[in-house]
Amino acid sequence: MRARLIAVGERMPGWVAEGFAEYRKRLSHELPLELVELKPGARGKGRDDAKAMQDEGAAILAALPRDSHVVALDGRGKPWSSEELAEQLAAWRMSGRELAFLIGGPDGHAPAVLARADQRWSLGPLTLPHMLVRLVLAEQLYRATTIVAGHPYHRA
Repeated sequence: MRARLIAVGERMPGWVAEGFAEYRKRLSHELPLELVELKPGARGKGRDDAKAMQDEGAAILAALPRDSHVVALDGRGKPWSSEELAEQLAAWRMSGRELAFLIGGPDGHAPAVLARADQRWSLGPLTLPHMLVRLVLAEQLYRATTIVAGHPYHRA
């Protein structure tokens, strides 16, 4: 099984890029993770934020692998503990489909993206910078793979 992280936004800060690269390397055998960065929609004075979100949504949908299981990161989604994420991962593996995790732009996901999502996952009630979400997602996926494998990385 492979996973793709499709994220609106480019150029992670160095410390986020380094952390993401570390967890991506750790995941390479159990769950190869590809990062697809998309250009944010145009925002600012005299611009239409709804149009920007719609453009971002169209780009996200175009980047989805065919027949993938889509998980949108969304503050209104279901929060999973690390153990629950491991259970999700085990179920996803049984489905035989590729995974796609989606991180929207500053205004969230377009309605079309949420409609396409098979699941919505919330990382909790905190508001996190979208670049940091990439790192948290990669670490939690690594943690879930170690829980499934019975590796001692996770100490609960």
